[in-house]
Amino acid sequence: MSVMSSMPPTFIRQSAFRRFSVDEYHKMIQSGILNEDDNVELLEGYVVEKMSRNPPHDVSLTRMNKRFVRLSLVGWEVRIQCAITLADSEPEPDITLARGDDHTFVHRHPGPDDIGTLIEVADSTLDSDRVDKGRIFARARIPIYWIVNLVDRQIEVYTQPSGPNDAPAYGHRQDYRAGDVVPLILDGQQAALISVAEILP
Repeated sequence: MSVMSSMPPTFIRQSAFRRFSVDEYHKMIQSGILNEDDNVELLEGYVVEKMSRNPPHDVSLTRMNKRFVRLSLVGWEVRIQCAITLADSEPEPDITLARGDDHTFVHRHPGPDDIGTLIEVADSTLDSDRVDKGRIFARARIPIYWIVNLVDRQIEVYTQPSGPNDAPAYGHRQDYRAGDVVPLILDGQQAALISVAEILP
């Protein structure tokens, strides 16, 4: 049974009604209609304003970045708040572990086949990260999706993505709390163990 339901996107109330393709979104960026000062991302065809970050969010993000960099994951690039390109979306997850190095993505963003794990840090965005981002990532068959849940002080690990269907979702969720360690799985192999206590602020 899927653990994420298919609901209308919670971000629609913030968005324009017109949907855009990924190509149209890229053209808006290339033409200067959108630029680096526009704090937006493309989700299921909607150009959506991203939420502002608070100090606990940034502390968790910084701690994870330092932890992953220390691991020296050979063949994997740790990307912080960088875009990924999916069929109808171009989100900017807090952390992407993408197959490659700092030369791989000079001319393109990572796509689903490049991605080992995506991570979002969530407090005010928890519902959207669970439902909307979960649906988007499951549709794209992103194999592993973590939510660092600052509200409930746990890390939620979602696996078994459905792929594209009428109700895309992850089939399995495992929660890890303070005192637990989370296995970091890349290409089906355990690359490291991450302490929840090291990540939560």
